Amino acid sequence: MAKVRNNIFVRGLSGSLGEQFVVKQDKAGRTIVSVAPTFSENRTYSEAQLDWQDKFRDASVYATGAKDNETYVEKAKGTPLTSYNVAMADFFHAPEIKEIDVTAWHGTAGELIRIQAVDDVKVTQVNVVITDGTG
Repeated sequence: MAKVRNNIFVRGLSGSLGEQFVVKQDKAGRTIVSVAPTFSENRTYSEAQLDWQDKFRDASVYATGAKDNETYVEKAKGTPLTSYNVAMADFFHAPEIKEIDVTAWHGTAGELIRIQAVDDVKVTQVNVVITDGTG
């Protein structure tokens, strides 16, 4: 992939050049030239590839609906990413529980359980369900 800077011949150009190259612009206004992809007409996908395509489709639907969310818009500012890109990435990276502190909990509903959770975008809520040993 080539990145072109300050070239008047390709500035603003996008699309295909013959069947060899693809030219596109990123959010930062950079022109990117890459080799055109080639695909076999009778290709088959593995089960893992089909599962990934389903997950990617779900992420795309989520990102389309969430791209105007102020959190994603702010996180994308000043980067080459769009709010859609940030929402897509957020879909694939669930929050991670770092620590659970149950020292103040003695088995009664409403008692305090402290949870430290981190995420690449934002953790807004953590739900806790406590069940007995049989589920």
